[in-house]
Amino acid sequence: MRQQYRAEGLGETELAATPVEQFARWFQQAATDGGLFEPNAMVVSTADAEGRPSSRTVLLKHFDERGFVFYTNYGSRKARDLAANPYVSLLFPWHPMARQVIVTGTAARTGRDETAAYFRTRPHGSQLGAWASTQSAVVGSRAALDAAYAELAARYPEGEQVPVPPHWGGFRVVPRTVEFWQGRENRLHDRLRYVAAGDGGDGGDGGGWRVERLGP
Repeated sequence: MRQQYRAEGLGETELAATPVEQFARWFQQAATDGGLFEPNAMVVSTADAEGRPSSRTVLLKHFDERGFVFYTNYGSRKARDLAANPYVSLLFPWHPMARQVIVTGTAARTGRDETAAYFRTRPHGSQLGAWASTQSAVVGSRAALDAAYAELAARYPEGEQVPVPPHWGGFRVVPRTVEFWQGRENRLHDRLRYVAAGDGGDGGDGGGWRVERLGP
């Protein structure tokens, strides 16, 4: 199965000054013109202390110059991986647009105030679900999961505030590289990668960014 990608591409002169600004441009296009179901869906890849990798799809909930934020159960496999090995890769697979964005960096937990503020914006059912699910653990049956949710729904009916689970919260991925991949004709794709300059901090505070073109 083969598809011929677009003729127009991505040039260095078109890029924004920072990868987050460039991401915002592409994300806006993906959200409005890309024909994507959930443009904020990203593949999060982690590795455990022994280097064994795992990947899953997670929803991006916030991004700015400080990094890319998602939320999860801190007992989940990805959270356990990140506790042992903070290096992470994010992939935004915007296939209908023949585009990908690939972020590499390190992840750290968000503060509890930030976590609580986001938790309050979640639908009531999603708040209950954060309590009901022992994410990544073996579950005896679907009925057991539904029963746990039903018990929580009775304890915290609609309109009543659900406490923030202590085992649930955010991760912020501070980028060290961000690659923008644009599919082109004849498999000669455009791949432009921002690399953080300096030894510490994020790109915005650590001396800016340099841009590299990678072979397709």
